[in-house]
Amino acid sequence: MASIAQDHGAEVTSLGTIGTRQADIDPIVRTLQSKAKHLMFVYEAGPCGSWLYRHLSQNGYHCWVVAPSFIPNKAGDRVNTDRRDAVPWARLMRSGDLTPVDVPQVEDEAIRDLTRAREETIGAIKAAKSRLKAF
Repeated sequence: MASIAQDHGAEVTSLGTIGTRQADIDPIVRTLQSKAKHLMFVYEAGPCGSWLYRHLSQNGYHCWVVAPSFIPNKAGDRVNTDRRDAVPWARLMRSGDLTPVDVPQVEDEAIRDLTRAREETIGAIKAAKSRLKAF
């Protein structure tokens, strides 16, 4: 996690790694809120991150979810660590070089999960039939 002031010449401050639970995030958000009047959160899109977007948005914070393919990086820079990711993202956010993606609604996620479960079940049935015929 990193923070940066709105000023053009401000330095990025690394705040370390935070947990993935709501109980880990809320105290840090309150601490940051006491230091700055306007907060903007950015994180990389992943399979389980929609709850964080919804939680921060419901509490009135601006939150962007950015697809990994939309994050500019140097050629050959493949090392991904929280500290190495957070500091450049803060700079990219301030400069306007990040593009957010749409976060699916709860209903859309439920339908997607149901569809995936159905496809996996059909695949398992086909594999079981094939094993049974081979036996």
